[in-house]
Amino acid sequence: MKLSKYYMPTLRQDPVDAETASHRFLTRGAFIRKQASGVYSFLPLGKKVINKIEAIVRIAMENYDSIEVSTSILQAREIWEASGRWETFGPEMFKLKDRHDREYCLGPTAEESFTNLVKNELNSYKQLPLNIYQIVDKFRDEKRPRFGINRSRDFLMKDAYSFDADFEGLEVSYKKMWDAYVEAFDKMGLTYKIVEGDTGTMGGKKSHEFIALSETGEGVILYTDSSDYAATDEKARFKMDFVKEEEKELELVETVGKTTIEEVSEFLGTDPRHCAKAVDLLVKGEPVICFVPGDRELNMAKLISYLKVPEHEIEMLDDETIEKITGAKPGYTGPIGLEEGVRVLVDESLTKINNLVIGANKSDHHYKNANYGRDFEGEIVEDLLTARQGDMAYDGSGILKAARGIEVGNIFQLGTKYSEGLEAYFLDENGKQKPFIMGSYGIGISRSVSAIVEQYHDDRGIIWPTSVAPFEAIVTIININDDKQKELGERIYKKFKEERIDVLLDDRKERAGVKFNDRDLIGIPYRITVGKDASENLVEYSTRREMDNEKISSDEAIEKIISAIKKDLSFS
Repeated sequence: MKLSKYYMPTLRQDPVDAETASHRFLTRGAFIRKQASGVYSFLPLGKKVINKIEAIVRIAMENYDSIEVSTSILQAREIWEASGRWETFGPEMFKLKDRHDREYCLGPTAEESFTNLVKNELNSYKQLPLNIYQIVDKFRDEKRPRFGINRSRDFLMKDAYSFDADFEGLEVSYKKMWDAYVEAFDKMGLTYKIVEGDTGTMGGKKSHEFIALSETGEGVILYTDSSDYAATDEKARFKMDFVKEEEKELELVETVGKTTIEEVSEFLGTDPRHCAKAVDLLVKGEPVICFVPGDRELNMAKLISYLKVPEHEIEMLDDETIEKITGAKPGYTGPIGLEEGVRVLVDESLTKINNLVIGANKSDHHYKNANYGRDFEGEIVEDLLTARQGDMAYDGSGILKAARGIEVGNIFQLGTKYSEGLEAYFLDENGKQKPFIMGSYGIGISRSVSAIVEQYHDDRGIIWPTSVAPFEAIVTIININDDKQKELGERIYKKFKEERIDVLLDDRKERAGVKFNDRDLIGIPYRITVGKDASENLVEYSTRREMDNEKISSDEAIEKIISAIKKDLSFS
């Protein structure tokens, strides 16, 4: 492609709302353009990157026996009601009506669509297993779109679904998709970790996430260097040590104005760990109070998983309601003497700590030496706590370390949630009707673009891995009015085309500085600069990564680049 005929409107200034390198450079480099809040278009360079990522994903999926289909992004209310998610998915779902008042949504995911697609035609165990996938846009009404295409309202995603006769088959399908994802993300050049994930609104037995490491990532993972353990902060567990003390007599103490764990523990000379922190919540209109150790934070993902309610159905209690159900101002909530009907959840760790400090449900007062079972009770929840760096991994394998990252892929073992909901059954070898055992597998195509840029950039712009670069090589003619430069530049360009190298020729009537800045910004891996030595068949060879210019013959530069690209794309 000749740049003089290409559409590449690069910008010199960062977008005002850009918070990350990927947002800045993808916008300035003419890969994306913002249409509205959280809505982006892909310009030619961006579309080429998308196409290359899609090609990598398609090959990986087909290598592991997944077949491509395409379902409509317009999904009928009926199939979502059958799965029970029309009302529970939450405000992120875009809903609309047609002229006949029939209700639809713009698909935020496709479990219902795929289950409905096969339910009347996949009816025998002899047709199993089956794995089908698609690459289509998804829509979610993000409350706070940010980071450019990393968290947008309209995004491109590959989603696949497996259908098996039993859970043993599901394990095989799950491992295949795991391996397919490893192949795909390795080819993209991403540095990532595979971690245990929370099943969330998807439901199911087990899930893993593929997290591209990035300091600007919204997700936090916890892992150990001494083992394979890794999990998201929504899922990670940790090991706590407990020292049993002799139970002391319950004592009501005055704590005037002390409403926080820090204030109470300092005032009473108590370790915050030996205080019970109350988190006052309203869940589906009913009060729920969670108690956790004072030195820990309530993990909302674990709470949601336990309560089996969507996140949007949970909110903090207002001060007036707290005072009504506890009889005290906020900051003095405890598990003793609450209004009848208030649901009390107690993290299991508090049942193993003696002589706790708890709120007394009386303004300016706390209890000392409270013990579970003797002085208070509640629903014991195995784990409601957020793990953090420095904790011991739950399996004792080592100290947890924390890192930030971008979720680029996920795999779920769904089980029968959707097949039963949509009445998708098959006949087994005994003629017995059974629901499909399903798995769900997603890759964020557009999000992968963002993740790659976060890992591959410098202060000048993007440094694309060859496998996903919009072009593999660029030939820059310094002075297009110089016949010798133009002739040599076009000869090199023609040779690359003959060798099927994806090449861009910068033949614009622009200053050299503009061409060099654009070249650095858009990040094409291999470069040839044709300048004043063209009459001697000499050019400058460089790579975007090293940026070192080497003066060599044009033939040597061509061979060097062809060899390097073939090596880069061998994926050996």
